[in-house]
Amino acid sequence: MLLEDLHVILKVAEFHNITAAAASLDMRTATASAALKRVEKSLGAELFIRTTRQLRISPAGERYLPQCQQAMQLLQQARLNVKDELDTVDGELRISISSDLGRNMVIPWLDEFMESWPDVRVRLNISDSYIDFYRDAVDIALRYGSPDDASLYGFKICTVPLMLCASPGYLAQHGTPQHPQDLTSHNGLFYQLYDSLYDVWSLGREGKEFKVKLKSDRAANDGDLIRRWCVAGRGLALKSCLDMGNDLLAGRVVEVLPEYPLKPTELWMVFPSRQSITQAARLLRELIREKCEALLQQMVAQQILPEKVLQL
Repeated sequence: MLLEDLHVILKVAEFHNITAAAASLDMRTATASAALKRVEKSLGAELFIRTTRQLRISPAGERYLPQCQQAMQLLQQARLNVKDELDTVDGELRISISSDLGRNMVIPWLDEFMESWPDVRVRLNISDSYIDFYRDAVDIALRYGSPDDASLYGFKICTVPLMLCASPGYLAQHGTPQHPQDLTSHNGLFYQLYDSLYDVWSLGREGKEFKVKLKSDRAANDGDLIRRWCVAGRGLALKSCLDMGNDLLAGRVVEVLPEYPLKPTELWMVFPSRQSITQAARLLRELIREKCEALLQQMVAQQILPEKVLQL
């Protein structure tokens, strides 16, 4: 019995469908079907009950598959332990990153990482949508906000200030807001996720909170598009300082109402299991942490951010 065949039957159990399991493993359906038959022949028992409409786990499968899953996890952990001891850095990293942070910041960092470790392969999922680790076949998610699922393994990268941004050209044409209530006369560039439109912005000062609902002629579910609109002078955007880092340092945008700071967020790297935290993943985590810290230090040096940001 081949280990590869066991991977196949576990995928079939996950999807309850041989074709879907084969697609997730990048193999032909006939190849997956043959692997399933080999395992069942070796065991002398059917693991799945097949009908014309569905495939369901048999009583024998209900007993065998959980133990098979545990055994495969132990083998995977043993393999990772050996690799860690040998300082082996290879394998595939399946990473999900938000659109703006991914396209404009992390992709160049990944290029640098892969030049240092040429045996590492990367598959990227660039999206601002919520990630389901199992549905989306992702091993690592780099996301804003701490994970609220206790079953996940998360590592904080850094604290990230949020800020209102606008281009100098937009402010020259429409004026610079002096108070949060002034924002009602300005055009907001809104982020929308599914049916939720983030059109109310909350700013604070000396314990007072100001919630402002802006007007808008543009909204998108893509953070990078909102950044592009902001740089082009189409309105005000509420953004992470990491997303806007290069634009802030180059003067393409400036912070608006810095005396009314927004509540910061956090950047986290999240894994679905311990088995996903490979040596390559650890090294990538440290590289991203170093790059984010260096970017924040640059913004502090140019007085875009206050120095206290580095202690958060």
